[in-house]
Amino acid sequence: MSNALFRTKNIEQSIRDTEEPEHALRKSLSALDLTVFGVGVIIGTGIFVLTGTAAKNTAGPAVSLSFVVAGVVCALAALCYAEFASTVPVAGSAYTFSYASLGEFPAWIIGWDLVLELALGTAVVAVGWSGYIHSLLDNAGWHLPEYLSGRDGASGFGFDILAAALVVVLTAILVVGMKLSARVTTVVVAVKVAVVLVVIVAGAFFIKSSNYDPFIPKQQPVPAGGSLKAPLIQLMFGWAPSDFGVMGIFTAASVVFFAFIGFDVVATAAEETRNPQRDVPRGILGSLIICTTLYVAVAIVVTGMQKYSSLSVDAPLADAFKATGHPWFAGLISFGAAVGLTTVCMILLLGQSRVFFAMSRDGLLPRFFSHTHPRFRTPYRPTILLGAVIAVVAGFTSLSELAELVNIGTLFAFIVVAISVIILRRTRPDLHRAFKTPLVPLVPVLSVLASLWLMLNLPAETWLRFAVWMAIGLVVYFLYSRSHSRLAQGETAPRKATGNTP
Repeated sequence: MSNALFRTKNIEQSIRDTEEPEHALRKSLSALDLTVFGVGVIIGTGIFVLTGTAAKNTAGPAVSLSFVVAGVVCALAALCYAEFASTVPVAGSAYTFSYASLGEFPAWIIGWDLVLELALGTAVVAVGWSGYIHSLLDNAGWHLPEYLSGRDGASGFGFDILAAALVVVLTAILVVGMKLSARVTTVVVAVKVAVVLVVIVAGAFFIKSSNYDPFIPKQQPVPAGGSLKAPLIQLMFGWAPSDFGVMGIFTAASVVFFAFIGFDVVATAAEETRNPQRDVPRGILGSLIICTTLYVAVAIVVTGMQKYSSLSVDAPLADAFKATGHPWFAGLISFGAAVGLTTVCMILLLGQSRVFFAMSRDGLLPRFFSHTHPRFRTPYRPTILLGAVIAVVAGFTSLSELAELVNIGTLFAFIVVAISVIILRRTRPDLHRAFKTPLVPLVPVLSVLASLWLMLNLPAETWLRFAVWMAIGLVVYFLYSRSHSRLAQGETAPRKATGNTP
């Protein structure tokens, strides 16, 4: 049984599967498209909110260094993703990578994790987007009926029509084709990056050097907590992170890290890229560099405009402009946040539909969902199914308290990919690697340790929800996936490689 659980799907077979006409995706994306996808999913409300929140509560003006630390942690994972995506240019990202190195059961676990985490993330973002649009409509004097404004504050029936409508529209765009999705994303990303740059440039004129003193505030110990809302590391070891001081920079890094989540979704589009060996590493690393630069710049501006101790928690950047006598910037920031969330939602929906598609093509999920559209060459069946489910969930549910599940799932994927790089280097040294992670095994090991550290700083209740999620996945695997797998049925018996397949 153990051999069956850890049977691997060789890389040559994974690549051959992408060439089957009815299961093939259209290759239409460039390095620029992938970079735009990366920037589109990374930059959301976090750039306008987390910067000030982390500065006020944890790091002070040194929060800019926290973004650098978080960017380095992501870069370690990005280097591992870049090697795998250029070596195995197949839809599925961490799922496909782990199937080739760790085996079927670990691949199922990470695939189950990614599909559900990205689906939940899409719903959470759609609800957040709806909130911004409601605010903009209210400012314009337009008010939706209470029963169509969501569950929050609804006395009876409540359905968030805006959140559901966003998911439906984005689902239609993704079904029609990746190139259209890329064009829409490019336009929207250009708008939101322009808003961010305007905020940075305008805010620079209101910076007071005195607000940076002290740049690293005096350290303040945090009492250890004992509830499930406390970080897991506190409950395990009684250790509590400190606010401010040098350690506060690293504590804040674990907070602002979640503003970077999403760059790994770029790897799910590897199969739809014209030259994945060259362009996927460029897209992953390029988007990460751009977003880190923008995050650091915003952090410097917001802590220079207003003393860190006076920043608000809910809308720090908007309120900083109000404090300098320029309240109209708050509307611009809300507009930028709403536009930003549109692309975040689209690219999360793209990522989870591709993982679902890859799993169904391998037989771990029903093969019905592995057929591409005869005209658009997109995985339209899983896209429509998941889009419909997410639209309903986003419409009927208040999901903000579940957002951290997305974070723990992403960090778990980081760990799996880093371990997979080490294993595949040993088991398949003959593979052609267009991009190689430097300093293996040091970089992957550092990526594992950094990701594990951030996971331990998540609340214990998040770990409990994650464990329940994974338990459901185990039941599905042993009742259905293990016996329906194409490997189990001998459909994809490994063939002898004819050479170094990229």
